[in-house]
Amino acid sequence: MSDWEVNKPLGQCSGSGRRIEHGEEYFGALVMVEEGLQRQDFCAEYWESEKPDVFCHWKTKLPEPGHRKQLFVDDQMLMAFFERLARETDPEKINFRFVLTLVLMRKRLLKYHESRTEDGKEIWRLRMPGDKSAELVEVVNPHLDAEQIEQLSSQMGEILHTDL
Repeated sequence: MSDWEVNKPLGQCSGSGRRIEHGEEYFGALVMVEEGLQRQDFCAEYWESEKPDVFCHWKTKLPEPGHRKQLFVDDQMLMAFFERLARETDPEKINFRFVLTLVLMRKRLLKYHESRTEDGKEIWRLRMPGDKSAELVEVVNPHLDAEQIEQLSSQMGEILHTDL
């Protein structure tokens, strides 16, 4: 997997071309294109009817101009939570950590480095951007489907009192 950027929302549905209004819920997604992964946004109606093929996705709202989200947790707390889950072996916590990994990648706090397979499990190796000498962290990819990722993201947002 090569480097990729997650661009900001453009306020337009990539599927239908319809304008996404401020305050409206929509789905942001990473889609595999010829150049690599690219962010695309989809209005809820298009998402529900077409179920586009995406690498991963998240549900959010297009903020009002000039509006800053009020977050209960900061990036340090998210990273501490991520690290605390590293030694967990419970499948639900492994799934939860994987979704948190996707959030941290979206926030550019972790960067994908490589994958390997061990005992039939795909393990992602990641690092903190800008610190090439830092030890790589490992995360098991439990190969969740879109519905599982959405459900875990929602639960994580409720637990952490933030919009993920």
